Amino acid sequence: MEKLDNAILFATKAHDGQRRKTDNVAMIFHPFTVGMILQRAGMSEDTVIAGILHDVAEDTKYNLEDIEKYFGKEVRKIVEEVTENKSLDWKQRKTEAIEKIKNASIEGKMVATVDKINNLETLYDLIDEKGEKIWNCFNKPYPEQKWYYTEMYQAILENIQENELTQRYKRILEKVFNK
Repeated sequence: MEKLDNAILFATKAHDGQRRKTDNVAMIFHPFTVGMILQRAGMSEDTVIAGILHDVAEDTKYNLEDIEKYFGKEVRKIVEEVTENKSLDWKQRKTEAIEKIKNASIEGKMVATVDKINNLETLYDLIDEKGEKIWNCFNKPYPEQKWYYTEMYQAILENIQENELTQRYKRILEKVFNK
């Protein structure tokens, strides 16, 4: 089986039974979408695979060592750059993630970018559908979410040129938080 096919199978099994809290869609929809956007943007196979696996170490029983064992050091490195420390409280975890992404590889920055794009595009559609009450689905309300997504956008731009993906992030960020 091809490495990309293995990543899809691995992520599907790892996220089995998980649902997204905002729209109750199967969780696997999100990492698949992240991988597809990265692939369409012409990113490397390892980056696409990291996009598909980006939530595995954070949200499943599998860890970074498992990712390295099955998909190699490069995929592990990218996933590690975007994995949050769930043992920290929300603000500490998000602050650490923002700081970490500032010095991440371009591949890590692009996985983080597309992760945020997909989250915000989904959120934008849900705001249209369900209204402002959608913010109640999150651990933190609108002001903290705006802070996080805005600071993450700025952190991603450190040491890189704007590109098609960062511009897409900027557009959806403005649509969600400046409605």
